[in-house]
Amino acid sequence: MDKAQAIQKFWESFNIPAYDETNVPDNAVMPYITYSVKTDSLDNIVNMYASVWYHSTSWKDISEKTEQIAEYIVKMNPPSIEFDNGRLYIAKGNPFAQRMADPNDSMIRRMYLNIQAEFLSAY
Repeated sequence: MDKAQAIQKFWESFNIPAYDETNVPDNAVMPYITYSVKTDSLDNIVNMYASVWYHSTSWKDISEKTEQIAEYIVKMNPPSIEFDNGRLYIAKGNPFAQRMADPNDSMIRRMYLNIQAEFLSAY
C-alpha cells in the first residue's frame, strides 16, 4: 500500500464512501467523504482537509458523523496506518470542523475538516 492508499484506508473506516476529491464519481450519492491527498517524508507535518457531505434538512446526522471521526482520532491517540516503507499518523487540525453552506442547494450539508498527517518514511 502506498501513502495515498493509506489516506484512503483511513477515510474508508467511517462506514460511508470516501473519494479522493479529484476523483468523485458523477453518480456518487450522499453521504460520502471527499479528502485531499498530500504526502511528504519523515518529520514533516502535512495539513490536509476532508469534507463530509450529506443531503438533508438537518445537521444532526452529519454532526454525528463528524463527531465519530473526531472521537476516533482522539481515542486512537493518534490513529496510524502502515504503508510500504512507513507509517501514517493522523491528528485533528485546529479548528477541526466547520459547517459549510451550498448556495445552490439548501439541502446540502457539508462539514469541512482540518487534519494533520505525519508520514514516517524516508521518502
